[in-house]
Amino acid sequence: MKYDVVVVGAGSMGMAAGYFLARQGKKVLLMDAFDPPHHHASHHGETRIIRYAYGEGKEYVPLALRAKALWEELELHSGQSLFLQTGVLNMGEESSRFIQTLIASAEKYQLPLEILNAEQVHARFPGITLPENYIGCFESTSGVLRCEDCIAAYRDLALAHGAELLTYHPLQDIKADDQGVTLYSEDKIIRADKVIISAGAWATKLMSKLDFALPMQPNRKTFAWFEADEEIYGQTVFPAFSFDSPQGIYYGFPSIDGAGLKMGRHDGGERQDPDQEIAEYDTLTDSVDLERFLATVMPQTQGLMYGKTCMYSMTADEHFIIDTHPQHDNVIIAAGFSGHGFKFASVIGEILSDLAAKGATEHDISLFSLQRFR
Repeated sequence: MKYDVVVVGAGSMGMAAGYFLARQGKKVLLMDAFDPPHHHASHHGETRIIRYAYGEGKEYVPLALRAKALWEELELHSGQSLFLQTGVLNMGEESSRFIQTLIASAEKYQLPLEILNAEQVHARFPGITLPENYIGCFESTSGVLRCEDCIAAYRDLALAHGAELLTYHPLQDIKADDQGVTLYSEDKIIRADKVIISAGAWATKLMSKLDFALPMQPNRKTFAWFEADEEIYGQTVFPAFSFDSPQGIYYGFPSIDGAGLKMGRHDGGERQDPDQEIAEYDTLTDSVDLERFLATVMPQTQGLMYGKTCMYSMTADEHFIIDTHPQHDNVIIAAGFSGHGFKFASVIGEILSDLAAKGATEHDISLFSLQRFR
């Protein structure tokens, strides 16, 4: 069997790419080691933040705004509610690079952003207590995506448009030449004109089969839900948030549907082999750091409810990788999205479909080139 495009790794970016390609009439195979959405990778955990003013770089704002439009389109076509407009509050020292870049990006693209001092943050959101030298940047138009529902919606629509999905088929080997790409699973040999590698934590191992060292290292990460007063931390009164400090970078969500306040830490983590089982959440050791943060910044929260683990795969500069293989232009690489990538899954799916179908995209992806590592 030969396909126009095979997508290896049908998670957030891969499933979206498969949908856009199938919608164009391409013969598409989505291939995954599990059955997406699933809990083995980086896309589980129910929710992800979407924000448009961007502390990681002003270059991300046009992509975030396009992603927003595409998420709205997905809601329309799927008939599902995928976005909760809780607003997002980014907190940090006023002089921090993240906060300054975020404010500059809002000014450049005329995004609605309220700048609040510590006292004003507490008055608006009584569940938060900030140090006096910290500010909050509140973006009311942003909020939360139901990540697993988003992937499931793209899956349903991709299949409806004729895409094929091959689950529980980890890729064993891959070979590329001028005539196309050959993929080997345990029991199948598959040919394609082009392949998209969007395998998250497994991308590094897969690219090594094409003699390419992808500059990423997967880490084990944790996140947890805590008991919280719905009148203070519920989704109708409390925003999603990030907290940038010299001691650590934290993020979190209001209590959605009564599930409790969810939060995690962006930096840190331990090296993780994606083929090895991730150690389960340890309620004693994994909660210490998060509980310390809550006691200081959100002291009205209560005890731990439960925690989960996932894998983070990031580059050293934390920017994504969206490019073609240096020796094989029929192999497209999409990797390094952990930490702040899910919100862009819709537009990255569109970009990957452009690269596979047309060899180029109108979106500016120069920031994500592999050339920066040379």
